[in-house]
Order: sequence, then C-alpha cells, then structure tokens
Amino acid sequence: MPMTYSDTIVALATPSGAGAIAVIRLSGAQAIAIASEVFHSVSDKVLSKQKTHTVHLGHIKDGERMIDEVLATLFKNPNSYTGEDVVEFSCHGSHYIQQEILQLCLRKGCRMATAGEFTLRAFLHGKMDLSQAEAVADLIASDSEASHQLAISQMRGGFSNEILKLREELLNFASLIELELDFAEEDVEFANREAFQQLISKITHVLKRLIDSFATGNVLKNGIPVAIVGEPNVGKSTLLNALLNEERAIVSDIAGTTRDTIEDEINIGGIGFRFIDTAGIRETQDVIEGLGIQKTFQKMEQAHVVVYLFDASHLQLGLSASDATRQAAHPEALRDLGAIQQELEKVKNRFPQKPLVVIANKTDTLTETEKAHLQDRLSAVEGTHPLLLSAKTGEGVEELKHRLLAFVNSGVLRNNETIVTNTRHYDALLKALEEILKVQEGLNSNLSGDLLAIDIRQALYHFGEITGEITNDDLLGNIFANFCIGK
Repeated sequence: MPMTYSDTIVALATPSGAGAIAVIRLSGAQAIAIASEVFHSVSDKVLSKQKTHTVHLGHIKDGERMIDEVLATLFKNPNSYTGEDVVEFSCHGSHYIQQEILQLCLRKGCRMATAGEFTLRAFLHGKMDLSQAEAVADLIASDSEASHQLAISQMRGGFSNEILKLREELLNFASLIELELDFAEEDVEFANREAFQQLISKITHVLKRLIDSFATGNVLKNGIPVAIVGEPNVGKSTLLNALLNEERAIVSDIAGTTRDTIEDEINIGGIGFRFIDTAGIRETQDVIEGLGIQKTFQKMEQAHVVVYLFDASHLQLGLSASDATRQAAHPEALRDLGAIQQELEKVKNRFPQKPLVVIANKTDTLTETEKAHLQDRLSAVEGTHPLLLSAKTGEGVEELKHRLLAFVNSGVLRNNETIVTNTRHYDALLKALEEILKVQEGLNSNLSGDLLAIDIRQALYHFGEITGEITNDDLLGNIFANFCIGK
C-alpha cells in the first residue's frame, strides 16, 4: 500500500450491485474542486462556498450529458470521517449510473481508493487510533448483538483508553529512570522503587486480565461453538434441525447416518451460537464412520459448550411396571440408566472446564412419573445441567436455548468489561507482558536503571503497537487490506 496520500480518492461506499440508492465518496484536497466540476446545483449554488455538513440537490453532468439527479453532501476538513475534504454523492442505485459517475470522477483527477483507505486516512489524520480503526472492520462484519457491542466499545476507545493509561503511567516512570542515567555518577534515584513495584504489579494484573479475555472475545465475535454429541440414533441431527428450524441435517433410523460434522449458526438473545452436529460415538468397523467419530472428539475439544444427548425411550428406568411395558414395546435390550450416569461422569472428567448440558431426548414417549424419576436421577450427576427434551415435537428446545444463553450472561463464558477480540492485540499484549515480567524480575534482583530501561522501552513499544503510536507501512498494509473498498 503506497504511503503518499496527497491525491484525491473515490469509491463506492455502499455495497456493489443494483439498489434504490448508492453512495459514492470522494476524499482529499481536491475532492470539493472535482465534485464541483461534475455536480450542478439546481439552485446554481457553488459547492465550494457552501458550509460543511450541508446537503444539496443537483445533477451529475459529463459536459452537457446528464447522468443522474443526486444529493451532494459536503464535509469540509477537518470535520469529516477522514479529516480531509469529503463529498458524497447519493445517486440512484443502477450499476450503470454508479460506474458512469465513478469513471467521470477518475477522468477529472481522482484515483480509486484501495481497501480501507478512507479509514486509513482517518487514522493518519488523528481521527481515531489504530485499535479504533480496526474496530470499524469488526463493526461492519458484526452479525450479532454481542459482536456489535464489542466492536462499538472498541471503536469508542474503551480498550484503547485502558492501554493508553497504562502506557502513560509506565512512560512517566521510564522518563525518571532515563533521568537517573544522566546523573549516574552522583548515584541519585528519581524513580521511587516501591511505587514502581506497585505500578508493575498493577500492569501485570491488567495485562493478564486482558489476555484471558481474548478466549471469550474470540467466541463472542465469531460465535460460541456448541458440540452436540452422543451415540448413534439418539436424535442429534433432529435436535440440530429443531434449533435451526430447518432440515439442515439428514435424519434417518439407520445408525451412523452422520459421517462428518455439520455446522450452522443461530442467534440466541443477541449471541451467536455455532452448533456442530457430530457423528455418533460407538465401536465401528466402518472406516469412514470411524473418521467421523475421531472428528467428534476433536470438536468436543474445540467446543466451549458440550451438549450430550441420549435416547430416553430406550432406558431401563428402575420402575418395575414401566420397565416391563417399555421392554414389551422395545424387544431389544433397554439401556441401564446407571450406565448413562457413568458415561456422563467420564465426559465431565474429561472436560471439567466445559459447561455440559445433558439432554434426555425423545421424552415425549415417557409418562409424567417416568420424567420426574429420570430428572431426579440425572440431577445426581453434579455439574451436568440435565434437561428433558423432545427434538421431534420441539418440547424443551426453547429451554435449551435459555440454558445456553445463561452460560454467557452468568459469566461462565464472559466475565470482563473490556474484552480483547483482535489477534494482533492479543499478540502485542503477550509480548508486553513478557517484557513487564522481565522488569519485575529486574526490580526483585535490584538491577541497575540502564538494564531496567531496556525492558521498559520494549514494553512501551508493544503498547504503542496496539494503538498505533508505533507503526510501519507493512503493518498498516496488512490491517487495512482486510477492509472493504469504500471504507
């Protein structure tokens, strides 16, 4: 990405394709002059003489040929998104009209904006820091209330302010230590070591909290993965279809129908949940099904919530009358409820940190007495959040959604006010923490100020990387290349 921005750029600021209207944006020193050449006000106003933040009706003309009737919105520097002069044409959304206006602006001296160049110019003109600029891309990509709120918070400077405050406090002490170096021969101490210890402890605590928040921020931004697991034919695919309210997965009485994982996402209470229907877990000689079962365990490792499903219609409940009736209805051997409880204990022990929702499916075949008995037995397995459900009829599906949402709102998955969602920020925080721990070690060992200063400078460098005080062309190119054209 070139680093000279004296030219004037133009791009379509709305999605490409036909629509009711489209917005074409110009930014740069010649934006108003070029716009004035092609825009003719219906009241003969001169665009350059109008006040900033005003809207004017007129026509776009190429010589005597009229292209479209448009609204021209004027933003004079520095009171614009980019900090430069900006003009936006709101035209009719015909693809032909859009291209005609863009080509006309290019012939008059504009060049096409690169991806993210409007926001890059906003950063370069001090309208936002680098962290806030990256939040613009997250805001555009947000598809749930949670990801939207995270992007809004970052764009308003919530994360930046926390980092800037830490950097400023560390910089003050760094300045005092650097001053001590100038008076090395007099053996004076300007930086109070006890106060410095307290600051380093505070910075360490904040950095660890922000680093820990990344796991939460990442899933809230990209959707919380939920693995639906269990033996074959217990209704995993039916449950996925019920959650999505569509026939997403193939449902069959034949065991082992799902050979691979099937994923889809839904929004529950403003939070994105990514449901993963996995292959049934059982002993099998089928190579393909075996690979699917291996993937099931991989998905369980990656998931943040595990939903364990079993078939309640084939259970031996320990109620003599009920079991006799059920045995007659199902000539095949009934499953012992105690064995189910043992399996749940194994899953819980294998993934002790993951919320585990245990679902007895097909409970539409049970009597109320059988349901109450089953609920009591399942509740004996601590930390499994049991739920009786019928994926076929939909009974209990809404309760499952409420349970999943409760994990987020109760703090099991989200417990920090400031949440890190950006991998680049996460990496910089890890590096900053590494340097701060070196400073801590140096203080404990009574190292000299010149050696402490080296690690402090490195920590300050990594703080600056996040907000953009420290930057380079390659970094900016990588960040803004991920933006859409026109933003």
